[in-house]
Amino acid sequence: MSAPTVKAGLEGVVATETKLSMVDGQNGVLVIGGYPVEEIAGKVSIEELAMMLWTGHLPSKEEAEGIQKDLAAYRALRPETLEIIKTARNAPPIDALRMACATLSLDVSNPNDISPAGDLALAKRLLARFPTVIAAHSRLRSGLEPIAPRADLSLAANFLYMTFGTEPDPMAAKALETYWVTVSDHGMNASTFTARVIASTRSDMVSAVTGAVGALKGPLHGGAPGPVLDMLVDIKTAGKAEAWLRKEIGEGRRIMGFGHRVYKVRDPRAEVLAKTASEMAGAHLQNTKLYDLARAVEKTAIRVLEELKPGRNLKTNVEFYTALVLQSIGLQPDQFVSMFACGRAAGWCAHVMEQHAQDRLIRPQSLYVGPKDLKVSR
Repeated sequence: MSAPTVKAGLEGVVATETKLSMVDGQNGVLVIGGYPVEEIAGKVSIEELAMMLWTGHLPSKEEAEGIQKDLAAYRALRPETLEIIKTARNAPPIDALRMACATLSLDVSNPNDISPAGDLALAKRLLARFPTVIAAHSRLRSGLEPIAPRADLSLAANFLYMTFGTEPDPMAAKALETYWVTVSDHGMNASTFTARVIASTRSDMVSAVTGAVGALKGPLHGGAPGPVLDMLVDIKTAGKAEAWLRKEIGEGRRIMGFGHRVYKVRDPRAEVLAKTASEMAGAHLQNTKLYDLARAVEKTAIRVLEELKPGRNLKTNVEFYTALVLQSIGLQPDQFVSMFACGRAAGWCAHVMEQHAQDRLIRPQSLYVGPKDLKVSR
């Protein structure tokens, strides 16, 4: 009998079947619920996208209006959740979200109900409340009181209202919504796999999604958009880009916003968000200079990376233009990962539902490589 083969990082291992999304890294294709990401981003709301993932069909116009009202009714936070956010006001936003997430089933009579109806009820709460948590945390750490959510606004527009306390800019709300839809699901990534492993034990929706938030925090998964801005600020001008990039690569540092574990060509989400960033830059003149610098740095980085790391296919990924989009609507770099979670919550919840329906414990094997014949000598 031959020894089992270890796939480091589970590279190439197919763990399950899913109807939720398909990632074709060789050709730069992302399909979400049957739709290419370019087809739905900017055309459907995050509420509609979530219900499509959760129910299997894109809502009609009439259904969409009902769904938005339904989700809006869940936006307010319980006092216990607000207390946790207050306690965590000086923590990074993603940590505050992880702590708060675990409390979001407190108003459910049976949080351990993993039936389709039970999962759907919790999914609605999670998607509706994640932005409220981040908005409340943003204000509390600035010494301001949280603002109660409004039911007459979309999820994205309401987040901007709760964060900044002013009527939301429609273009900014559209940009945020486009971003959330773009990152709503992406195959068997680390946080989604974490959620499915937890759900496979017949644990509940909130426990599974709380674990997913913890996985997303890591810089190898969701934690890198912020450093893209640091890179652009450090480079300063397009003329300095090549020397800066060569120095970083020469000293063994990663160029943020380039390269992906799956994509060997340009990340299709980067295509969508580049367009969104361009629209925001055109509408907000203070962002035009940064956008122009980013485009110049992107072009130079691709050329330099191909020269210094041939065959690695280090192309633009979703993080690069995420940074520009989120910065353009007034968010701080340390909020970017939690914004990712607000969009990905739609996919996490859908995967938990799918895993509960499959009802199969995920239990891979490991290959022991330690000693076997030790003796206790005493």
